[in-house]
Amino acid sequence: MKMNIIKKSIIYAFLIMFLIVQIFPVLYTFMASFKPNAEILTSPGTIFPKEFSFENYKLAWDSEDFKVKELLWNSLYYTLILLFVSVMKSSMEGYVFARGEFPGKKIVFGCFSALLFISLGTITVYPLFNILNHIHLNRSLFGLIVVKIFGINVTGIYLVRSFVQAIPKEIDEAAKIDGCGFAGIFFRIILPLLKPVMATLGILSFSATWNEYLMPTIFTLGNPSQRTLIAGVVALKSTGQAASSWNLMLAGSAISLIPVLIAYAFGNRYFVSGLAAGAVKG
Repeated sequence: MKMNIIKKSIIYAFLIMFLIVQIFPVLYTFMASFKPNAEILTSPGTIFPKEFSFENYKLAWDSEDFKVKELLWNSLYYTLILLFVSVMKSSMEGYVFARGEFPGKKIVFGCFSALLFISLGTITVYPLFNILNHIHLNRSLFGLIVVKIFGINVTGIYLVRSFVQAIPKEIDEAAKIDGCGFAGIFFRIILPLLKPVMATLGILSFSATWNEYLMPTIFTLGNPSQRTLIAGVVALKSTGQAASSWNLMLAGSAISLIPVLIAYAFGNRYFVSGLAAGAVKG
């Protein structure tokens, strides 16, 4: 009995420590975003501001140099388009691998699976940039969106494939009797059933795309007005105004955190159930 209590106490203590480590940076960013720049520089060790003020947010929103409104719009435009494309592509590809029959299906799926264990890192950046340079799309988020559309979300394909494999094939047979083809079964029968997995894919895609830094920075180097919010915050840190702009950077960082937190808050129920369903079933 005593051993069980000790074990549980150790586990809870570890979980609490882990939670503090994860939450502290977010809490510090939000709290520091309400401090004036002088207080940020002179009292970096304090978490809570002496006096809460929304002046930093007002300055960041109205600033001609930082242009949070423009950066925020760029981030939303970039993220929402790729979120929709990624979720729909993964859903269709997962369905094809679960229900479709075509020559070399296992080989193709094996090649896709291998991508989970191969990290190309930044190797592909230069050739992609070169290709887009030839068609004059290397200085905008639109060019990057074109590149991303042709990418492969292997995790998404796996989750959808596993989920679809758990759906009884009798449903497909009944739909075929009613005149549905392969595509019709997907859009009319399977797609509505994929809501939990699609919510999971949506949250994962939103978080990864919204927080992406390297590619949006590289593809907007020659056109700063196309930067995303994350790229803009880091770019401000690299300028000569960094010491006098910590308040703007923290306000911008706090603003960039809000959409991700909202997405998780509203989609958490579907996220957990969809992840479990896609991982366990099949």
